[in-house]
Amino acid sequence: MIVIPKHKEQESFTQGKQGNKKNFGTTRVNPDPYLQQQETGKLKHLFHRLHLEGRHQNKLRSADVLQITEHSLQSPQSCAEEELVQTFIQKLLMMNYRARNINVKYTNEQDQIQQKNNDSSKVDDIFDDIFKNEASSNEGMSQSERIHPMDVQMAVFHCANGFLKQLMVTKLSQCQYALPLLVPDPFTPQIEFPLWTFRQIHKSWKIRNTNNETNGQTQSIYKIQTPMVFFFRFGSVSSSKSQLMNSLINEKHNTFFHRNCPGSSRTRVLMDGVVEIAWFCPSGKDTDKFSECVAFCNLHGDAGDHEKQLQILTEMSSVNVVLLPRLDRNDRNMIKLQQLYKNSKPLICLLAEDDSTAIKKMKGKFKIGLKDRNQSDVSEEIRRAINDCLSESSSTFRLEDVSKHSDIRVDEEDDEDCRRGREAAHQMMSLLEKKDLTEIKESFLPHQGKLWHQWSQKIKELHRPQGGKTEKHIYKKHTEIKKIRQQQHESDISDFMKLFFKEKYLDAPSTFFLKWLKILLAEYTSADLSALQHKYDEKWSTIKKLKENHNTEKLKAEQTELERISEDLQAANFGLEHIMREIGQIYESCSSVKKNKKDLQVHFSSLPSLAAEMMISGFPLELMDGDAAHVPVVWISAVLDELIQKLGDQRVFVLSVLGIQSSGKSTMLNAMFGLQFAVSAGRTTRGAFMQLVRVSDEMKTQMNFDYILVVDTEGLRAPELSGRSTRDHDNELATFVVGFANLTLINIFGENLSEMQDVLQIVVQAFLRMKKVRLNPSCVFVHQNISDITAGERNMEGRRRLQETLDQMTKLAAKDENCGEECFSNVIRFDVQNDVKYFTQLWEGSPPMAPPNPNYCENIQQLKRIIMSHASKSHGMMLINLKDHIKDLWEALLNERFVFSFRNSLEISAYRKLEIQYSKWSWSLRSAMMETENKLNNKVENEAIHEVEETDLQRELKMTSEEVKKSMSEFFEKDTDKYILIQWKTPFEIKIKELQENIVRETKRKLNEVLHQRDLKKKIDAQRTHHENTLYEKSKELALKLKNKTNDEETLKKEFDLFWKQSVKKIIRDTPPIKDIDVRRDVRKILSDIYKSVDHWRESRDIFFMPSYSDYVQLKKSSGLTRHIRNAYRIAQEMFGYSLSKEDEAQIRSLVTDVVQQTDRLIQSFNISKMGYNISYIQQLTDYINTRVTEHQEGPVKYVFKNEFFMDLVLSICERSNKMITDQHRLFREVNDPVIHVEKKREEYYSIFQKYCHGSTSAAVFGEIICQKLKEPIEQSVYKKTARDLTDEMRSNCESLNGNRSKLEKHILKTLAEEEDFDKYMNYIHNPRDHFKSFIRDEVSRYISDKFSVSVLPKMKENIELLQQKIMRAAHESTEHVQENRGDVGLWLKSFTQQISDELIFSEKHLSGVKHDDVDDFNLLEDVMRQELPAIMSEISRRFNTLSFPVNLDCKFRPDELLIDLFCRCCWVQCPFCGVICTNTIENHDGDHCTPFHRNNGLNGWSHRGTTNLQISICTSAVASDRCFNPTDSDDTVPYKDYRRAGGVYADWSITPDPSEPPYWKWFVCRFQKDLEKYYNKTFEGSGKIPDEWRRYSKQDAIESLDRYM
Repeated sequence: MIVIPKHKEQESFTQGKQGNKKNFGTTRVNPDPYLQQQETGKLKHLFHRLHLEGRHQNKLRSADVLQITEHSLQSPQSCAEEELVQTFIQKLLMMNYRARNINVKYTNEQDQIQQKNNDSSKVDDIFDDIFKNEASSNEGMSQSERIHPMDVQMAVFHCANGFLKQLMVTKLSQCQYALPLLVPDPFTPQIEFPLWTFRQIHKSWKIRNTNNETNGQTQSIYKIQTPMVFFFRFGSVSSSKSQLMNSLINEKHNTFFHRNCPGSSRTRVLMDGVVEIAWFCPSGKDTDKFSECVAFCNLHGDAGDHEKQLQILTEMSSVNVVLLPRLDRNDRNMIKLQQLYKNSKPLICLLAEDDSTAIKKMKGKFKIGLKDRNQSDVSEEIRRAINDCLSESSSTFRLEDVSKHSDIRVDEEDDEDCRRGREAAHQMMSLLEKKDLTEIKESFLPHQGKLWHQWSQKIKELHRPQGGKTEKHIYKKHTEIKKIRQQQHESDISDFMKLFFKEKYLDAPSTFFLKWLKILLAEYTSADLSALQHKYDEKWSTIKKLKENHNTEKLKAEQTELERISEDLQAANFGLEHIMREIGQIYESCSSVKKNKKDLQVHFSSLPSLAAEMMISGFPLELMDGDAAHVPVVWISAVLDELIQKLGDQRVFVLSVLGIQSSGKSTMLNAMFGLQFAVSAGRTTRGAFMQLVRVSDEMKTQMNFDYILVVDTEGLRAPELSGRSTRDHDNELATFVVGFANLTLINIFGENLSEMQDVLQIVVQAFLRMKKVRLNPSCVFVHQNISDITAGERNMEGRRRLQETLDQMTKLAAKDENCGEECFSNVIRFDVQNDVKYFTQLWEGSPPMAPPNPNYCENIQQLKRIIMSHASKSHGMMLINLKDHIKDLWEALLNERFVFSFRNSLEISAYRKLEIQYSKWSWSLRSAMMETENKLNNKVENEAIHEVEETDLQRELKMTSEEVKKSMSEFFEKDTDKYILIQWKTPFEIKIKELQENIVRETKRKLNEVLHQRDLKKKIDAQRTHHENTLYEKSKELALKLKNKTNDEETLKKEFDLFWKQSVKKIIRDTPPIKDIDVRRDVRKILSDIYKSVDHWRESRDIFFMPSYSDYVQLKKSSGLTRHIRNAYRIAQEMFGYSLSKEDEAQIRSLVTDVVQQTDRLIQSFNISKMGYNISYIQQLTDYINTRVTEHQEGPVKYVFKNEFFMDLVLSICERSNKMITDQHRLFREVNDPVIHVEKKREEYYSIFQKYCHGSTSAAVFGEIICQKLKEPIEQSVYKKTARDLTDEMRSNCESLNGNRSKLEKHILKTLAEEEDFDKYMNYIHNPRDHFKSFIRDEVSRYISDKFSVSVLPKMKENIELLQQKIMRAAHESTEHVQENRGDVGLWLKSFTQQISDELIFSEKHLSGVKHDDVDDFNLLEDVMRQELPAIMSEISRRFNTLSFPVNLDCKFRPDELLIDLFCRCCWVQCPFCGVICTNTIENHDGDHCTPFHRNNGLNGWSHRGTTNLQISICTSAVASDRCFNPTDSDDTVPYKDYRRAGGVYADWSITPDPSEPPYWKWFVCRFQKDLEKYYNKTFEGSGKIPDEWRRYSKQDAIESLDRYM
């Protein structure tokens, strides 16, 4: 049922305000107060039964009835009483004239026929059984109690607002029903003339002229001047007046509802006093009952009770027809009849109680008896009498003139907004007076004329470059396009449009204004369009005859004339859609030049809001301009943005329709959803229009979307396009509409499939393209105008033929698209049994008087259910995604080669989102494992564990793993793009599982290395501990000797200094110091051992910055050439050098990059900071590099490396690693060199020495020793923990590091531009991974420096405090544990070290040489630690500064290394043309490599073949051109368009054509032209000359462009 909303939805436009009430005349004669009260009671009861209480004030709106509800998908022949209104409206909106024939289901008690109490089968008296009148109160629902069908119609009419009333009356007219002309208000004594409701209705008819020629006319009914026949009755009569009228208009259709119609009842509440009107429209045939268009008015009820209606209609009629009972001479109605009889106006009296035939009493006065006479005879006599009267009468009736009667209420005048809207629309229309219709658009809408068409053409030329000069062509077209936009922007806004803007923005906005404008424009153009359409049809018929007669000479001239008429027809088509198109072009021109027009009263940014409001209010929006055959993407995107602002980002299901012209597509959509797409003559749809249909709240849960976006399209194979590129146009339209929609209705008209084959091939080709770009729309075939749809066998045969035709068309289309599909069901999901719907003819009879076929309406309802079934399985699309989808489709279509050019932004955007999430998930796992690794690392160092198993690590990671799984599940289930993301769910679950396994394996490997290295360095550690503990004991012994001299501090100091000097000498003598290292020296030594004959002291070259590797290679001996030729070639090579192909260069560069990556890992595995440096490490590096180089040159390459390549590679790698190796060795030396280490602890030893001297207890001294021993582990732990915390923070707060790899790259490019360092650029271009690492290190270093005091230092202090608390908690719990168990210091120490072993590298072995057996006061020990520890912590804190922080970080836990590990585990494959890296953030990803931002090929060293001219072309424009390239050093050429044919690396890349102008790399080429030429030893000359236009880009332009293109 229709529910009154709890809160009124905000109207996008004002619905109208009631004006001042006039003192209107009454509808009835002298109403009796008692009867009036009775009538009011009946009214209230009726509205209650129909569930319309309150709706008389709170009117129903179109939006309330046009939404998709569960009820709207049903087609019940009967319904419950409370569903009557819904069912009536639903059927009416579908143009089903059975809307009045709805059976009402009552309850069982009402439906039961009462039986007598006794069930005796004995029959006493048959007369009593049959004829006796039995009174019973429970007999069932009596006829008088049923709701009259016309009461349902009029109740809805009274409860509807102006727009819904207009929609209702328009649909009633389409059903060939009579329309309410004068309507008494049921609650006030007023009569309303609902003129507004007639405004959208047009009638068409044909008449014969004196030459027996048939002329067609189409006019707005409120303007038609026709004769009018008025029917009324006096008193009560047995014959049905309405039924008599139906026999005159259409005997097969109940135009006027009458007493014998199904569902009629004896009583009606709302019809008395209602005047209905209908028109008879002739077809121009001899069978027409009337030769001209005639209006028929019908006054319901006794005319004597409705004087006002009687007076108005008898005055305005051409003929009055009165139905009379036998009247007394003194009857009050006789006076009125006498007046009518005396009047000169024709009068026909129909006598219900008379059986005489028609008698003409005098001129214009007839008497016809009705009693006991044949209905057909009576009808024929009445018709003849009316025709006779009309032939002698010149009186005509015009609907608008009814409003001239002052004592009735005219809806248009009574509504203030309606009146204002009409005045404003008339004011605009006054500007069009006396204008040639074919020139109006050009003069009043200049922005959409020639300039817009030129712009559209230039855009197509831009996307389809011809010839070789791609970049110059692109710039030229861009210049021309901008110039046209500038001209558009400079065009004046017409007075017509200024008035429009004034009404829509400066005055109060009103839907009435738009409706009025639409109505008046339709009226203004109607006559001319009909005439032009008639001329076009005649010319088309002539051409067809000429074709049949093969008269080619005359045919050409006639076709030219047809083209001209077609252009006139196109120019004369002027409606609200053209005004909106003009607004769209004003917006696009202003957006292009980025400023407002001087004569635009509002800011251009507000224009899309109007279009969005119109869409919400039910107006269609032009999606594709049918005249320019172009999609205004900027405008459509802006409107969709506004829709999102107003509605929220709603999910929509897109339904489109395709078919040949005039096949009933728009009619079908209008019937299905109650829409109003243009269907009148001369107004066939051009382009594509979209309209929103709301889904009710109850249906949203079932459908998974909020709106259906219905797309109506122009017909394929349009006759007026013959002679142009019809097939290309149709292909574009079909591909766009099929790709845009979730479901496409393919409309087939008629039964002859052979006529549809070319259209079916276009449709099939469109679906084939969708499959190739991984879009999955579905389709339903609608076979219209089938004569006998009840024959099941015939339908089966039709389906079989359609399936065969589709399969045949699939094979043909597959050839065009270069694929091997054999049947249509392989292209899309298609079930010929369920996805083909047969429709009967639209009309039940012959137009213009035929009503729509109810079976057609039932077919529509069945199709609607099929659509909703498809929709329930579809995921639709969010409005925000729809915008990108439209752009992607149109961009691909502009490039001609749709499949090659299509770039699915929705998938790309969803995948990027997934990549960001993947980065977070992987970081969560890595971060958790780092915590575990650190904890286990400490335990390993503390010798608390002796082996690490994967199961242990998996158990530690389990909680985080579960959280990641939960997060993944929520992301894939709840994200707005979940329906796109689902395709990657399983692969990413596998990737996360593999990542987790890899992390576990890698961590196990690292920890096992630590275990191994722990065992290896046990001797070093033991020696260091031995030295420390020996010093402690010796200093204790000295202290005991000097116990008596505690007051003499100077003596104590001297003695200690002497002791210290002797002890250090002994340590040096026993343990040699660790020396400094020289990595460069060791590398050269190893190389000199390998290449004794080579001058290895020559100056080496940095191999990472080499523009070419040609100098490093020579031709293989096994090249297959004869010795003589080979020698000659070798001599030539020595003279001129061997030139590597682009592929060879890329292979060597890839080898170098991979070797660098692997050697980095090898160096890290050496763990130099813990194990120290050894020259054997350099030997291992050299051996590994040698192996890789040998493997490479033994592979399928034509060259071998010279020795210099290996030497320079080793030297370059060791040079870049020199600092890292040296720094790590320094850390090792500081910890393990006995002298350095012991000297660092001198003050600690002196402090303990003093305590011993002053007689401190063993517990006190032992407490201080523990604190001193903890200092270094605490410092290490704080650095590690802070590094991890800092990494997390930078992942959130550092702008360049808080996203994915693509965002990081954008920051890198911005930084490069700002610094303008050519060497860094070359490093980025040729060694991107290396540059990324350097950038991350710099960013981390900068972040630490900038944020040290506000972020780093607080974190370190917080971690120190946490550690201090943990240490003291461990000391306290150990004390309690010893006291409870009466243990000794050994138990205390064991408990203490176990509790802190997760956090600190500190175990009992660190105190193994310190005697502590006599420690027994554990409370004192704890107190000493509590007292000494803060001082230790303070000392550590004081050493924190920006210089020491990066130096003291553990190399495995440095923030930069952690972030490098995160960001650089991704795809690093480079484009074979320009060298840009693939942006996929996952290593070894599935699918093609791709990037949104390619660059000039010359930056990668590419030059034009046979020259040293560097290329300036960009991959994305090159692949749209006709140019070719040589993939190898052979003479084979491959078109850029088919670059994948080159195979190898080329086949793995997806490069989408894009003619946009990214300034970044163009600026770079201009800025560093000389540097590039010097670097590659080539020039930007000849074919590679840099366009002058590139030089206009500034650095700022380049930087800003990154935000647009990345």
